[in-house]
Amino acid sequence: MLHIFSKEVKNFLNSLIAYVVMGVFLVVTGLIVWVFPETNVIDYGYAELSSLFNLGPYVLMFLIPAICMRTFAEEKKTGTLELLLTKPISDIQIIVGKFLAAWFLVIISLIPTLIYCFSLIQLASPVGNIDSAAIVGSYFGLILLSGIFTAIGILASSLSENQIIAFITAIFLCFMMYSGFDSISNINIWSDYSPLINQLGILSHYESMSKGLIDSRDLFYFGSVMVVALQFTRMSISSRKW
Repeated sequence: MLHIFSKEVKNFLNSLIAYVVMGVFLVVTGLIVWVFPETNVIDYGYAELSSLFNLGPYVLMFLIPAICMRTFAEEKKTGTLELLLTKPISDIQIIVGKFLAAWFLVIISLIPTLIYCFSLIQLASPVGNIDSAAIVGSYFGLILLSGIFTAIGILASSLSENQIIAFITAIFLCFMMYSGFDSISNINIWSDYSPLINQLGILSHYESMSKGLIDSRDLFYFGSVMVVALQFTRMSISSRKW
């Protein structure tokens, strides 16, 4: 599994798409935080990064599928997946190795945004007067959210040999998991079931962590969704043996 992890990381970093994806993410988030009139911190007047944490998931919703779309789709198209499955390694080890590699690359992409935090600390009046608990909780939530998006991206890649189809499928599933359930819960027909439907989506748990509240129920939710998505991926890969 560690060999698969290192192989995936090296392959991604040796490709142009790695630097394009990371560059696009940093440019877009930088524009959101510092440039766009509706979202930039300077005009807002408060020392917080709510614009980054509110819009960041929508940026990741496109960039993470771009990272994950080749993980299994390319292996299927080139025929190397069958060769990989003959190795003395279980399906779940292959899946987890690829998942951890993709998630690691996403986390690496998030690290440079810490510069925004240091800048915000210096811009605050007085210096350092920021809600550090909310920022830490938001970053933790963003990392866990990216883990779910990565697991969904891996699942979508395992369903098709076409990387574009895998990319589009992953975006749709990520959107539904992030804000789809929240939108559905707001429909009046659900009555008393609306809170339950809302809890099935990522948004309510992510917003809870963005307030600096790290609840065990939210952690359980994020972990469970990742496990379920990876389990569906295992079933998709195993179906090729039937």
